[in-house]
Amino acid sequence: MLKRRLLLAGAGIAALAPFFIRGTKPAVADEKFAVTHTDAEWHKLLTSDQYAVLREEGTEYPFSSPLLHEERKGNFACAGCELDAFSSTTKFDSGTGWPSFWAPLDGAVGTTEDRSYGMVRSAVHCSRCGSHLGHVFPDGPKPTGLRYCMNGIAMKFHEVSA
Repeated sequence: MLKRRLLLAGAGIAALAPFFIRGTKPAVADEKFAVTHTDAEWHKLLTSDQYAVLREEGTEYPFSSPLLHEERKGNFACAGCELDAFSSTTKFDSGTGWPSFWAPLDGAVGTTEDRSYGMVRSAVHCSRCGSHLGHVFPDGPKPTGLRYCMNGIAMKFHEVSA
């Protein structure tokens, strides 16, 4: 009985593995951005996990980012180009395991339709370098009703002094 449970659990984990870290071809590949790098340059600038999320539209494991619990005053910036994308004043605990925000900073992000894994979602990317940050869903808190569910590995935190 225990072996059967382990086998089923292993099969379940293996089935979910493609949803985490490794992604697909970026939906914004044909757009032009102010900050651009060759693929080789991106590999030098980013860790392999950052590259998988930012450049290949992967997803980090839930509850794995230190930014999930970041509560200082400041901004969350794109790890690809350091453009401030979200303010700590819009961050909330969505319970999903990823840093969540109810609004981005003006002009900081763009969205594209993501039809991967048999579902339709809105992917969020940096407006300056096109890096994939996460997804936005219509189930967030007021005042926007949106939940920008971001990969912590795709962002850096910039503390703002009081």
